[in-house]
Amino acid sequence: MHASQNSGSTSASLHQIRTPIRYIVKGEVARFYPAERERSYWPADDHEMQVTDLRTVPEPMTVAQNGFALLKEPTAVTNFFDPAEVERVFYPEIIALAKRVNGASHAIAFGPVPRSDNPAIKQGRLPSFGAHVDYGRRTVEEVVREMLGDAAEVLLQKRVVLMNFWRPISTVYRSPLALCDASSVARDDLYDSEIYGGLDNPDRAPLYGYNLSYNPAHRWYYVKHMQPDEVFAFKLYDSLESAPQWTGHTAINDPETRDGDPWRESMEIRTISFIDP
Repeated sequence: MHASQNSGSTSASLHQIRTPIRYIVKGEVARFYPAERERSYWPADDHEMQVTDLRTVPEPMTVAQNGFALLKEPTAVTNFFDPAEVERVFYPEIIALAKRVNGASHAIAFGPVPRSDNPAIKQGRLPSFGAHVDYGRRTVEEVVREMLGDAAEVLLQKRVVLMNFWRPISTVYRSPLALCDASSVARDDLYDSEIYGGLDNPDRAPLYGYNLSYNPAHRWYYVKHMQPDEVFAFKLYDSLESAPQWTGHTAINDPETRDGDPWRESMEIRTISFIDP
């Protein structure tokens, strides 16, 4: 694991943009249909927020302090849109990375989704423009039991970390991913979300997570022109309640995007790590 290098900039030279973040109205429970978005119920509460380019931040963000990190991690995958290659090459890479990042004895991976903001792509692979935390403990337990069967109960007694890994397939010029510093997210900011047909699988049973409501304390970050050898690692759930988690995230519109910039293509995958005491 190698943290990407920042520039050592002072606060005066931070590169920042202002763009709307789509929050949920406080108290509302959303229903999200990734593949049929017109069916979704997500009462929006949009707020223009300042989003800081991580490349200009003097000190790197860390999983331990902020719930996320920007890593330098090349991949041997040549085609992220080939499910067979993703399973053969990407899964082992990501499982090894999850174990390194979290100091875990065991890890599993699930839910790979290649995405694009090209409107010609099917809806289930479009970016999500809404501040959310994918899943919580309920879905973690369901996934572990589904994937691991009889071994699940012993592993669920350990410290459990749900982490998403997100990387560009090509340089990101449009619709970058923005992450909210988990140390700035309070439990009261989270409202339940039900996801129907998630993980690019319209037949999948419902998944359960959270959407973020507005809090002026939130601190948002992105990476300008993020590269294919860079990876966001960000926590969504940690059974160690004192640890930063609930890394809110959303695609954003970068006001500096130029006409003719190529469509964004990215790959994401979820992992669950089991950490010994």
